[in-house]
Order: sequence, then structure tokens, then C-alpha cells
Amino acid sequence: MKLTPFKLERYFAEHEFTARYLLCSSDPESMSVSELLAYEPGSSEGLEQTWLGYTEYPGAPALRAELAKQLYTLTGADQIIVHTGAQEAIYSFMNTMFAPGDHLIVHMPGYQSHYSIAQDRGLAVTPWMARESAGWSLDLDELTQLLRPETKALVVCFPHNPTGYLPSADQFNAIIDFARHHNLLLFSDEVYRGLELDPAQRLPAACDVYERAISLGALAKSHGLAGLRIGWIATRDREVLQRMSTFKDYLTISNSAPSEYLATIAVRHTAAMTRRATDITRANLQLLDAFFARHEKTFEWRKPRAGTIAFPRLKNTSAHEFCERLLKQTGVLLLPSTLLDHGDANFRIGFGRKNLPQILPMVDDYLKNLGGAR
Repeated sequence: MKLTPFKLERYFAEHEFTARYLLCSSDPESMSVSELLAYEPGSSEGLEQTWLGYTEYPGAPALRAELAKQLYTLTGADQIIVHTGAQEAIYSFMNTMFAPGDHLIVHMPGYQSHYSIAQDRGLAVTPWMARESAGWSLDLDELTQLLRPETKALVVCFPHNPTGYLPSADQFNAIIDFARHHNLLLFSDEVYRGLELDPAQRLPAACDVYERAISLGALAKSHGLAGLRIGWIATRDREVLQRMSTFKDYLTISNSAPSEYLATIAVRHTAAMTRRATDITRANLQLLDAFFARHEKTFEWRKPRAGTIAFPRLKNTSAHEFCERLLKQTGVLLLPSTLLDHGDANFRIGFGRKNLPQILPMVDDYLKNLGGAR
């Protein structure tokens, strides 16, 4: 199968480790191994004693037990498959659950894996477009119009990448009801779940409220531990578990034993780790609110409700050109919407890192010297 190049990852391959300042990162502030081990006395010795043989293919029992305990209510440890990052899980799902000619409805703009893998396999994909003018919300009435006889699944992302949108509980329940009524698989990307600015707005995991839902999680976003390369799916659908388990035999088979040991500690301390991330995002969003207020003639700013990224709009210039000039003149990296298959007016900005207060003034100075973006 010929794969469509992943635009975002090719962009990061070129710039992520050469740009002086990253202001578009989707993962929050990370930490060292020693900082993670400090959450749990005696864990250093446990890491030293970790056996470096093969681990169980669905993930270490202790890790799956903690995931079930900390993140889900009805979905158990034996209904979780741990993968090497969320990307492997998405790839596995798209390659196991559909046949050429099937149709998916996909929440967009979004993560390219949600639609490109399916399209490359011969599946039809219809975007369910977020409405920027309505705060990136979704029109539930559109779903019926997008449905086809060959529709097999609905793919959503809450909290949303790249806009930070989060539906209300009633809206989320309406999506669940639609999927159930039409017997659709619901693939729910929940990698930012736990990073809501208002914890009262946190949605339940889709796998706990719908028997054909697949919840995607990853430590890269919610816990700021991208380097562990740990993601997972949780589902009560036996067929999904069986098919994805079989497919994983041709991918990584099992995961890294040290990563799973460290991941177990992280998941056990989920509340503290997500609080650590949201403390940073809340402080940074105050700075971004003030920044965009100062430059309201240049940008349209819609404050996100959750996560670590937002998707502002440029009023008077191409996002690609703006990001290219900014990188060249300041070393600050932003992500233009052209890399997310969404026009050329928006850009992704990340606000989960501690160094945002040091980087933002550089963009301020650039705009002042420019007299505003043109």
C-alpha cells in the first residue's frame, strides 16, 4: 500500500530539532526519568529490576489494570490493548476494521491519520467539518446528511486537535445516540482527555457509554510523556479487540518493558500529572488572551476549552507565508493550517510548555516591527 506522506510529521522532521523555539508543540511540558520516579518511593529500584524480556502483547497487566482503574468505569483491563504510541493504534484500527468501499465520517480539521490511512486503503471519507464561526462546534444535524448505506464508523476527537473544542455533555450524548442508532463504530480520540480547563466539563470515555466505541489514549498528551511511546485503545467490542490483537502481531508485537514500567507509575499518578499540565496551560492562556487582544487587527482568537493547542486565524495574510517568515526571522516555529489540510488562514499554536512566556515576546516584537502581519 502506498501511503500519503504525513505532512505534519514531515514538517517536524525538517524543523522540530533545528528551530530555536517551538511554539506549536501539541504535547505539554515533559520531565526526566528521575522526576517521574520521584512520584513513587522505591520506584528507582523497581526500574533497575525490570526484566528486559518480551512483555505481554496486550500490555503489562499492571499497566492495563491502572489504566482501567484510573481512566475508565465499565471498561476493564482485559478490554485494553497497549500500543507503541497512539499512532500505531490508529494505524491498526484503520487496517483491521474496514474493507475497500466502506465509508467513514471523520471530524475535521484533524489529525491526518484519522483519514489518510483510510483513504489510502480505498475507503471513502466524508469530513464532518467543525464550524470556526461557531467556536469550532459541530452541527449535529449534518450527521444524518453525511450518512451513507456503506458508512461503518464515525471518527471524532474530544478534546479536539487542533482547536481545543469540547462539546457539552448533551452534544456528546447525541453523538453516542447517533452512532448507536445506526450501529456505527465510534472511534473516539481522547488523547487530551484530562486536560480540560474546567474539570467539570470532562466527558466520559466513549468506551464506557457505548458498547461499539473505541477510546484512544496516549501518555504523550495527557501526561506529557511522549518519549515513553505508550498509547492504547479501550473498547468493549470483542471483534475490535480480536482483530486489533491479531494485527499487532505484525507490528510491534509487544511494547518496551521499561516504558511500560514507567507508564504504570505515570498512570497511577494521573491526577497529579494532568494537574501539573493544566497549571501550565491555564497560566499560558492568560498570556495568549492578552497577546491576541493586542493584535486583534491581525488575528481572530477563539480560546480553547481543553488540551494544549489552539487554532487562531490570520485576517490579512497566508498562514504558510506568515509561519515561514516568522521562523526565518525569529527562529519561532508555528504550524500553518496547510499542513492540516485546512486552507491557508489558520495556524496551530501550542501552550503547554513552560517556555511560552519567553517565546511570546519575540512574536510580539516581530509583529510590532512589521507593523502587523501583512
